[in-house]
Amino acid sequence: MQNTVLSRQSMTAPPKKWLASLELVFTAKNNKTVLSKNLHFGPLMVQKPFYPESPQICHVYLLHPPGGVVHGDQLKIDARIQHSAHALITTPAAGKFYRSAGQFASLTQTLHVEKSAFLEWLPQETLLFNDSKVQLKTLITLAKGARFIGWEMLCLGRKASAEPYVSGECRQHFELWRDDKPLFIERCQIKGQSAMLKEQWGMASWTLTATLVATNCSRDQLKAVQGLFEQLSSAEDPIKGHISATLKEDVLICRFLGEQAEYARACFIQVWQLIRPAIMEQDAHIPRIWNT
Repeated sequence: MQNTVLSRQSMTAPPKKWLASLELVFTAKNNKTVLSKNLHFGPLMVQKPFYPESPQICHVYLLHPPGGVVHGDQLKIDARIQHSAHALITTPAAGKFYRSAGQFASLTQTLHVEKSAFLEWLPQETLLFNDSKVQLKTLITLAKGARFIGWEMLCLGRKASAEPYVSGECRQHFELWRDDKPLFIERCQIKGQSAMLKEQWGMASWTLTATLVATNCSRDQLKAVQGLFEQLSSAEDPIKGHISATLKEDVLICRFLGEQAEYARACFIQVWQLIRPAIMEQDAHIPRIWNT
């Protein structure tokens, strides 16, 4: 057996950065969606697949054991949902990007949905600590007949800890394509104390921004979601924030500006429950991890 000798420096000095990657493939086999490939490197992995709804719908929870990302870390997630498979991917907790000593941390997510396949991309919120430097990129490619519902929620600073986001930078990039044609592309650069954070044309001093995108929607789904938003805004305990919905061809785009992730999450969960039967041909089933 070969012995490995560690120097005192290697045992005590923290790594400069962590490189982590995760490759997942979901395959429809014998009337069931199976996780046919699960290849991970570094501190990024998934729990075993769950089937709380039916064998055809595979629920998977993304795990990042360190609990947060620091400067220089590079995380990559690649998921492929093959022909006729159906996957729901979420996370057990919020993602955290800690303050940076100068380098950018990055998270790149590439999601491929093949012909007649279904993907629900429902991660919990991402928290940007003050002084963090982050690059976030999500790319979704859909084949003919593929369907997608997904959201992303971004929180600036930590209100509960009285730590505002006054310094730092986030470069956010989101793309949704179908058959090599763009359906929705958004690029956003957020900097601490920039005019965009305060002005009405930007975030108007709100500290949370969230977007939900769903394909294969019609004006019926748009009207239903707009009606839901009217109810949430006029309830005795109204949603605290600004919410809106629009339809671009068959792509439903919902926006939320607010201060607390739980309001955005509650709002988007209700949207998901409302539109899922029409888009995914299944009633919504809350992932068990959201209740813990």
